[in-house]
Amino acid sequence: MLGEASLKFHAHGILGKAGLLVAAGFALALAACNSTSIGFPGDPAPAAAPVPHVQSQPLGGVGGGTVGETVGTGPVRVGAILPLTQNGAPSVIGQSLRNAAELAVDESGSSDITLMIVDDHSTPEGAAQAAQQVLGAGAEIIVGPRFAADVVQVARAAKSANRPVIAFSTDTTVASRGVYLLSFLIESYVDRITDYAATHGKKTFAVLAPDSDYGNVAVAEFQTVAARLNARVVTVARYPAGQPAAGMQEIAGVANQIDALFIPEQADGMSAVSAALASSGVKTQLLGTGVWNDPRVLKLPALQGAWFAAPENAGFSAFAQRYKAKFNTAPTRLATLSYDAVSLVAALSRTQGPQRFSETVLTNASGFNGADGVFRFHPEGPNDRGLAVLQISNGDSTVLSPAPHSFAGG
Repeated sequence: MLGEASLKFHAHGILGKAGLLVAAGFALALAACNSTSIGFPGDPAPAAAPVPHVQSQPLGGVGGGTVGETVGTGPVRVGAILPLTQNGAPSVIGQSLRNAAELAVDESGSSDITLMIVDDHSTPEGAAQAAQQVLGAGAEIIVGPRFAADVVQVARAAKSANRPVIAFSTDTTVASRGVYLLSFLIESYVDRITDYAATHGKKTFAVLAPDSDYGNVAVAEFQTVAARLNARVVTVARYPAGQPAAGMQEIAGVANQIDALFIPEQADGMSAVSAALASSGVKTQLLGTGVWNDPRVLKLPALQGAWFAAPENAGFSAFAQRYKAKFNTAPTRLATLSYDAVSLVAALSRTQGPQRFSETVLTNASGFNGADGVFRFHPEGPNDRGLAVLQISNGDSTVLSPAPHSFAGG
């Protein structure tokens, strides 16, 4: 089964009996151990998968709503609200999310869902309009949008219609019951790398963080986790975006007191951080988040030996090969979000009947296995992900601690 883009559904408490079904190029295995898997990291493309039906003309629906593009011909209507354009121009990320959604329908078979794709124009107003369109056309669930302000608008409309949302924002303040985030959350990265460091002898930390929203969330979570672990945070040095030198001087002053330095900086800012580290002469274990899994960061001299938490690379690499074979271009890193969301929705549409998008099904404690590994939704909306700890070495990354393949207690 691992050679297929398959759904492996263990369903104690969700499905009442075990069996084996193969339909529309999508294998379904049932057993009594209460976990759900959509796709498998490392899978090759399935053989002879059905080509989904794609139409560009509007599709009429319940209440007279219309959408601009549909993929698939199934009875379950699914809204996909994506940032296909931004500031009036085509969005590379939006197109990649759209293509990945089509690939998911392709690989799961086109007869389970009809995916209705609408551009939110990367604005709250566009998102609100898109939500009304897909809900009016009969959407039972919405995947997307990407940006937090847009999620707020879509959530308002979806809650009024009693429809769930699987969104892609990293801002956990927009999550709530019925509004689930499939994104790579900053908090998850911080939890994983801090736990790993503490269990490998790192007990005294410093933080070097930009004055940014990302930095604010990461610092707050790091301090929370450190307190839980009874670890000492000697100092938290903040710096203006792109100007880490002053903060690095503060770190240099306490370097002889720390076991590790946590740096929650995005890939774009890491070149300046690397230069500041080299100038400072500070030698300690460096810790980061999944945004470091970027060729620009992996090649920085001062970052060699650093640890960071991220999904393992194999699943995305296999997905990217299938994506490129279909669309003749490489996907953006976020493309797996829409791929996994649509794969999940298609799988549940096939297997779960009227309860397919209920809170009980979507928040199954054992979770789901997507292209980037195992994930699950909290009832309040955020997610847990199975993350690896990687080490930067020789301009690449190697796995220090593999990602778990299941959740404890699931």
